[in-house]
Amino acid sequence: MRDLNYKNNSHGGVHHVIVMSFLLGIIFAHGDNWKVMRRFALLTLRDFGKGKKTLENMIIEESECLVNNFKSFGGKPFESTMIMNAAVANIIVSILLGHRFNYDDPVFVRLLHLINENIRLVGSPMVTLYNTYQSVMRWLPGGHKTVNRNAIEMRQFITGTFTKYKDQLDANDQRNLIDAFFIKQQEEKSKSPTYFHDNNLTVVISNLFSAGMETTSTTLRWGLLLMMKYPEIQKNVQDEIDKVIGSAVPLIEHRKEMPYTDAVIHEVQRFGNIVPLNIPHATTQDVTFKGYFLPKGTYVIPLLTSVLRDEDHFEKPDEFYPQHFLDSKGNFLRKEAFLPFSAGKRSCAGENLAKLELFLFFTRLLQNFTFQAPHGAKLDLTPAVGFTTPPMSHDTCAVSRT
Repeated sequence: MRDLNYKNNSHGGVHHVIVMSFLLGIIFAHGDNWKVMRRFALLTLRDFGKGKKTLENMIIEESECLVNNFKSFGGKPFESTMIMNAAVANIIVSILLGHRFNYDDPVFVRLLHLINENIRLVGSPMVTLYNTYQSVMRWLPGGHKTVNRNAIEMRQFITGTFTKYKDQLDANDQRNLIDAFFIKQQEEKSKSPTYFHDNNLTVVISNLFSAGMETTSTTLRWGLLLMMKYPEIQKNVQDEIDKVIGSAVPLIEHRKEMPYTDAVIHEVQRFGNIVPLNIPHATTQDVTFKGYFLPKGTYVIPLLTSVLRDEDHFEKPDEFYPQHFLDSKGNFLRKEAFLPFSAGKRSCAGENLAKLELFLFFTRLLQNFTFQAPHGAKLDLTPAVGFTTPPMSHDTCAVSRT
């Protein structure tokens, strides 16, 4: 949504919310604000878990909750979208707020719904038209107005949440990312310009929550659908899990001994191609590229599809083929065209967290269940429409292996 002039008195703040979303935070910000907020996010993610045993334990605990939830269906068909979203969201929630939610918590469910709906709508034809013809489309009903309403509701949730933490702040006991932000706010309140203000915190939390939940949960859903579609590959993964891990709890240290499983997870990311258009970028200086002159400030869409489906690097670019990441001896093979997290200075800030989550959640689920399609169901690998490209809605049967 790029409308910086749209005002709607009935919602009393659309203009302010949209401006904040594109000037502050991390994902769409630029310049010094982007540098300061990205550095803060990276350091805080590290301090509150990234690279620490505590984060691995957090994911292990959440994966056990996810397994128990799947078991409750007794092998009968269920739709996994909100469950997977909740499990993955709880990891970033624990870092942001210092606690997790129950999957059926109404506040949590509502928050996940807002994020899901906006990500679907932002990639819809109606919102695409709105972004192109704002002066006309702003007066018409459609998904663009829902996106605005959802953005305001999510901002209200976030500000209401961190206000409580500000009142309880103890500089000697930083419990979560919000506490860390307020400590920086106190340290730099006499500096100019200041970046650690409440509006920036609102957008940073929104960025981390949305990006930290949706992309990883979508990748995991692709993984389970592909295991249902290709049961022989699922069996190979389970055989490796049984051989290397057995009945023990999967740990990240197991990954180096599991080249096939690692290859399958990489191939899920490549084939799923969940952010095919990447995030819009802009040139920071005048550039001549393949004979075309791009002035400084030109918006550029770096297509991740062009590398993830590059036939020069992947033998069967349009097929799900884990051998893309295995050499002739079955060892894991890295590919320079594997760029699901983008590249350069603006690559995904949560890449390491996502890799940890994908391995631990995926192996834990495949250790406990065999995933099958409901009787008579046809599995469709056509992606749904949205800012990201999730699988089409489908039911799955999680059949216990024990």
